[in-house]
Amino acid sequence: MERAPNTKMALSLGVAALVVTLDQLSKLWIRANSPRMELLPGFLDLVHVENYGSAFGLLANQTFLLITITIASLLIILLFLRYLSPATTLGIVSIGLILGGAVGNLIDRLRFGCVTDFIDFHLQNLFHWPAFNLADTAIVIGIFTFIYSLYRAEVFRKVYEHNHKTKG
Repeated sequence: MERAPNTKMALSLGVAALVVTLDQLSKLWIRANSPRMELLPGFLDLVHVENYGSAFGLLANQTFLLITITIASLLIILLFLRYLSPATTLGIVSIGLILGGAVGNLIDRLRFGCVTDFIDFHLQNLFHWPAFNLADTAIVIGIFTFIYSLYRAEVFRKVYEHNHKTKG
C-alpha cells in the first residue's frame, strides 16, 4: 500500500516516539531501583549496567565521538525518510524503530555520559551476551525488518539483475 510522504513521516516518527518513551521509562525505573533480579534463572536477568561505549562496549569513553556519530546517523535517517522513503509500511516502521532506538541512547549519552543497559541474557555459565536495553532491541529489530522489507520489495534481485545486465 502506497502512503503519502507526510503519512510515512508521521508513522515513522510515531513509532520512534513510542520507542523513545518506553526506552526512557524503562531506564528511569532501572536507574531508580538498581535491580539485580533473575527473570528466567540461568537465562535472563535484570541488572543495572552503565555502558560508556557503543555496542559491546566498543569505543569506551569516546562519548563525544559517539554523540557525533549518532547525530550524523539521525540526520541521514531523517533525510532518507524524507527523500527516499521506503514504499512499504514495514520499511517505514523499521526506520521508526531505528530512529527511536538511536534517540533513546542519545538521550542517555547527553544526560549521563553513558547508556543505561539492563537486559542480561546468558546461558548458565556457558554463554553471556553483553547487557542491552530497549533502544538497542529496537535498533536491531529495525535493521533486520528493514532488510527484510528490502528483500520483500525485491530490491536485492533488481540490483543483482541491473549489475549483471551492465556487465554483460
